[in-house]
Amino acid sequence: MKKIVSCIVIIAFLASCSKEKTGSMVVNGNIDGLKKGTVYLQKIKDTLLISVDSVQLNGNSNFVLVDEITSPEIYYITLDKKENEKIEFFGENGEITVNSKLAKLTTSVKISGSKNQELLDQYYNMIKQFRGKELDFIKSKFEAQRDNNDSLLLNLEKEEANLIKRKYYYSTNFAIQNNDKEVAPYIALTELYNANIKLLDTINNRLSENIKTSKYGLKLDKFIKTIKTNEE
Repeated sequence: MKKIVSCIVIIAFLASCSKEKTGSMVVNGNIDGLKKGTVYLQKIKDTLLISVDSVQLNGNSNFVLVDEITSPEIYYITLDKKENEKIEFFGENGEITVNSKLAKLTTSVKISGSKNQELLDQYYNMIKQFRGKELDFIKSKFEAQRDNNDSLLLNLEKEEANLIKRKYYYSTNFAIQNNDKEVAPYIALTELYNANIKLLDTINNRLSENIKTSKYGLKLDKFIKTIKTNEE
């Protein structure tokens, strides 16, 4: 009888181990240097950051996280060891690979398998140049104010305003060129929220039909309507 019970326990254990996670998005990851701890897959729901999956590591830095996606959106991978650091990526249906290092969790990350993430990386690489110049203007304006150089300060402010316009136009054109991807309304919401409403309208009107009904497409349309209502 004891042998029968033991066999049943072993079979149940093996069956539980053989169960694979299922979901329309499968994230295969590896965080070099992380041997023990909990890895969480998170996203924003109703303004709150929630965990949709997690896995405990014990001696192996590889992990698999899944979620059922209805519309591509931004996800986060977090660790219980580094609660204040988040790996951010654009999740979508299919298999996505996320590799990083524990010592440089957010700066050494490499993501593949997501077309929206690929486009977002391309966009951010260009935006970094704009932001670098914006920091230069902040420094130069501080020095002009310190030296009471009003004419230089005025010129710097004009140049800075032109730089911001160029950044907005670049963001708008990038979103329009990729109007069949969810990254388009996402960029409008995160990078152009304080831009001229005409730019937001332009992007919204150029979105493909399936993107208009995506999570960020619906949010963009609602955001624009809210702005117009408040302006009346």
